[in-house]
Amino acid sequence: MTFSSRELKARAVAEGFNLVGITPARPAPHLDAYLSWIDARMHGEMGYLARADRVARRRDLNAILPGVRSLVIVGLDYALAAGVVPAEVLNDPARGRIAAYAWGRDYHDVLLPRLEALATWLGARAGHAWRAYVDTGALLEREHAQQAGLGFIGKNTLLIHPRRGSGFLLGEFLTTAEFDHYDPPGRETLCGRCTRCLAACPTQAFPQPYVLDARRCLSYLTIELKGWIPRGLRPQMGNWVFGCDVCQEVCPWQRFGVRVVEAALLPVDADRAAPRLADLLALDEAAFRRRFGGSPVERLGRARLVRNACVAAGNSRQPALLPLLQTLLADPDPLVRGHAGWALARLGGAWALDLWRDRLRDEPEAQVRREFELSRAEYPRPD
Repeated sequence: MTFSSRELKARAVAEGFNLVGITPARPAPHLDAYLSWIDARMHGEMGYLARADRVARRRDLNAILPGVRSLVIVGLDYALAAGVVPAEVLNDPARGRIAAYAWGRDYHDVLLPRLEALATWLGARAGHAWRAYVDTGALLEREHAQQAGLGFIGKNTLLIHPRRGSGFLLGEFLTTAEFDHYDPPGRETLCGRCTRCLAACPTQAFPQPYVLDARRCLSYLTIELKGWIPRGLRPQMGNWVFGCDVCQEVCPWQRFGVRVVEAALLPVDADRAAPRLADLLALDEAAFRRRFGGSPVERLGRARLVRNACVAAGNSRQPALLPLLQTLLADPDPLVRGHAGWALARLGGAWALDLWRDRLRDEPEAQVRREFELSRAEYPRPD
């Protein structure tokens, strides 16, 4: 028995999704390229991407759901910066910038209940088994979405819809149901000779078109990286404190981006999209939870957000932030102490280094002490 794809798509729209495509459950067509990317260690500290069991699931979707026949991929638009938050706010060096997808509620909490409701609705009619994911399954979801006709893969490795741009979030469920019609794949690419995204990347994270070295990507550095941000990349991070939108914003296809209608993904105010660095540097655990609870930023944790804010402060040329950075030299978290010291040295020069040196007398962490030595070499005392 096959199920009507038209009925399923109509129900997906009723659940609030902007895009829906259906594709047979086959391995992603460029799985070998992904494995080569893993072999090149471009996934950085995201070890879960290379785990043998997860690679096995990508090779054979039956390892996720025995008897799987189909993949249903859905998309939900979110608002990129244009027309939502003024550019002068987002680019204010006294503010820390957050990627647009994280301005509102946690997208997992928005998409997953709707996706599960859609799969349950199908189950009541088709009697199928299913597994639903929003950014958590061992799937190359952008490639599967391209196979389901939802767009093409850009040189920035993102999925781009030719009439919507790339400002949408994906979710999917695997199902044992079979459909009467499957969507034809989208074009492999429509980028042509354009290289705007590659040229605009602040940290030059694309060694070649369609290949992202995550170890240099601002989204990785500010979100996935749990430890010390490489010193050589810190000056290129600007005021980004959570994620990055640069390679999307410069893409010509983004002119077709739609204004989001999902209120849950919009910022409650400009401070949610670009909070003041002074506020971020002053956060304690309770204030962090109050301010970012229920948003994607909450999963980052207070220490890493303040770490990122220290880097943005070091890039800000805002001497008014020096007292806050000075206070953070005594923070309980060594990651915060070390990045605060770097920012102090970058903003305050020799005076800041003298202050930091005095604080180091009882410093137990070798990496914090090493940060000081490197900063002393980088910002030497003038003659």
